[in-house]
Amino acid sequence: MHDNVLLRLLLVFVPLSFLTVGGGQSVVSDIHRQSVDVYGWLTDAQFLDLFALSRMTPGPGSLLVTLVGWQVAGWAGALLASLAIFAPSSLLVYGLARLWTRYRGAPWQRAVELGLAPVAAGMVLAAAFTVLSAAEGGVLAWIVAGVSAAVLLTTRASPFLLLGGGAAAFLLFRY
Repeated sequence: MHDNVLLRLLLVFVPLSFLTVGGGQSVVSDIHRQSVDVYGWLTDAQFLDLFALSRMTPGPGSLLVTLVGWQVAGWAGALLASLAIFAPSSLLVYGLARLWTRYRGAPWQRAVELGLAPVAAGMVLAAAFTVLSAAEGGVLAWIVAGVSAAVLLTTRASPFLLLGGGAAAFLLFRY
């Protein structure tokens, strides 16, 4: 059974590796869907804990995958999940970088760049929606997220102030 879990980790994260357009946060919603809804490896609460931990540690957002692999199959799962998310896209980017350099300035390059930007933004928005939906904050979480987004888009406020404000809002209105 352990080998079956390792194979499933591989089959889940290798395809996601190719979708990490804009970074690991772009596939958070599908990591959640696969690990919570499809395979039942984690609960929503466990997923949120791992997500928060992956955001507090230095390094790429894709470290969430390493933590999911660890939770599912220990060291072997962590190593395999990490290789599955990082190796395929790294090899692809290496090959594409060489191609990109060779055809620098070609009209198709600009078209590809323009087409990928909204896709990456949409994937990041889907990840935010997934995390907010899985959180137990209810309407208050959505309000805090909306206010934070509006403040960040319209001012130069420090994200640390918003984090403190969000914590204060939950202390005032939830407890």
